Amino acid sequence: MSPLLRRRASRAEGVVPRRPPAGALRRERRALLAARERLLRDLGGLALELYRRGGLRDDLLAERCAELVGIDARLAEIGELLHRRSDVPRCSCGTAVLRGAHFCPNCGRSLQPTEADGSAAQT
Repeated sequence: MSPLLRRRASRAEGVVPRRPPAGALRRERRALLAARERLLRDLGGLALELYRRGGLRDDLLAERCAELVGIDARLAEIGELLHRRSDVPRCSCGTAVLRGAHFCPNCGRSLQPTEADGSAAQT
């Protein structure tokens, strides 16, 4: 599909955007974890240096913490994208069930054939 058609399709109502490839998400996660580690180290050094000089500047600390919160939010999004399986059928209790199963492995409820086949899967 051409980029122009994909852009138009993503703007259309009711069209769900495609999930990025898992490899790209894992690479982004590794890069974000490295950046997060570096920012945490820098934040600790900044706080220590400000303490040594006798003047904590809340604006500097808040700016660095905001960067970390942004990275943490993106890491949570990536984790959800990597671990979400929307095509797996689920029981009414929320537990994933195998296709063709007659009972829920968690609560033991009897599953109707349509529920076990995935046509009544909860999202």
